[in-house]
Amino acid sequence: MGSLEQQVLPLLEIDVLRTFVAIADSGSFSAAAERVFRTPSAVSMQIKKLEDQLGAPLFLRDARSVSLTHGGETLLTYARRILALSNEAVSRFRMPEMRGVVRLGAPDDIGERFMPTILRRFAEVYPAIMVDLTVDTSNQLRRRLQEQRLDLTLVNTSPGVTSIEGEIIHTEQLVWAGARCGTAHLREPLPVSIWEDGCCWRADALSRLEKEKRPYRIAYLSAHTMAQRAAVVADLAVAPLPRSYLTSDMVALGAKNGLPELGSFQVRLLTSGDASEPVKAVADSVRFAFAELLSLAA
Repeated sequence: MGSLEQQVLPLLEIDVLRTFVAIADSGSFSAAAERVFRTPSAVSMQIKKLEDQLGAPLFLRDARSVSLTHGGETLLTYARRILALSNEAVSRFRMPEMRGVVRLGAPDDIGERFMPTILRRFAEVYPAIMVDLTVDTSNQLRRRLQEQRLDLTLVNTSPGVTSIEGEIIHTEQLVWAGARCGTAHLREPLPVSIWEDGCCWRADALSRLEKEKRPYRIAYLSAHTMAQRAAVVADLAVAPLPRSYLTSDMVALGAKNGLPELGSFQVRLLTSGDASEPVKAVADSVRFAFAELLSLAA
């Protein structure tokens, strides 16, 4: 009987697993501490306890970053499944009405950069709500909403536009993106990477080039910001992009590089008139995500 008792495995605590996942996602003990509302020392103690329970190290630590060990990668899969099942069970009792499918729209840049994180966090809180995401141009997304093929959508607009309703949830500066140490901005005519008419980034960029009488040519035409970034990084063209979209292999160009300063753009949230509780929950998650983005940029 004693030998059987010795074989009883320890139970993994939900709070500790939540902390573990937060560290894995953020790559930082301090960032995870803020996310789970604990002190960094408390987070370290939780992970030490977890490593003692499992008898294996979970993180490799150095002065700048934290990464998962092989054992940590294995646990991460189990931890996500355990947390998802816990959330599903609790939501079944606490939020029985929060079920169904929500049809969400987003422009390409938002769909690529922000939606994976937004939807993953939403699924953790509302596991019984399925979100179907449609990525398209802002004009097409507005049309889909009007035709009741979407429940809510994000769109990019120029500041001061009164023909489009909706809630402004984010405003950001556009910049000319160029390759680091690149020369595309020195060429004549200026090679530009943009999308077709209807894109507010295109309208702002071309109108300012024309105002300064700077010759240009459309060297790269794509609806996908990932493809536009590839053209920039390859030094084939420059592109009007949000400042937050620039990566380490890109630089912001401006007047000192012979290019006109660009304006800003707005992200608006549009919802159907008779939004259900699940739709309102998705809208709140989107608002929170962009509020968090603004706080990080401040």
